[in-house]
Amino acid sequence: MSKLKILEFPDPRLRTIAEPVDVVDEEIKQLIDDMFETMYDAPGIGLAATQVNVHKRVVTIDLSEDKSEPLALINPEYTVLDDTLEEMQEGCLSVPGFFDNVNRPQKIQVSSLNRNGEEQNFVADGLLAVCIQHELDHLNGKLFVDYLSALKRNRIRGKLEKKHRQEAISG
Repeated sequence: MSKLKILEFPDPRLRTIAEPVDVVDEEIKQLIDDMFETMYDAPGIGLAATQVNVHKRVVTIDLSEDKSEPLALINPEYTVLDDTLEEMQEGCLSVPGFFDNVNRPQKIQVSSLNRNGEEQNFVADGLLAVCIQHELDHLNGKLFVDYLSALKRNRIRGKLEKKHRQEAISG
């Protein structure tokens, strides 16, 4: 396994729409393993392949405290089961250090392939539902900051651009 570099907002590659995975082979399984290692190291609870500059429809999630519930989603899709929106604070490994409230449906039906290429279907609610929607947004070139006001989004962009400039200077 190897740790991958996480792209940070406003990197334009984060806007790339991911392509479906045609076959779950060793390359995809290695990507999943590397994504889990990267996500755990960050640390985070979800990571989309787009965030590590791999434009395939692959997501890793683990909401457990002890890294014991890894969930891999390949070619994931969801259907909203309850239109009721709930506000929850979100953060993102591609928008480090920033958190804000986002309204999302709280109950969804999820279908995807698992790490072995087998179909999996389940209902997700609460934090898991929010996390899945957040990660699928990444696969579609969308970030949680897109749900914020233009003022907040531009403020975050400016602070991260300044951080990236300082990192480039200090090498």
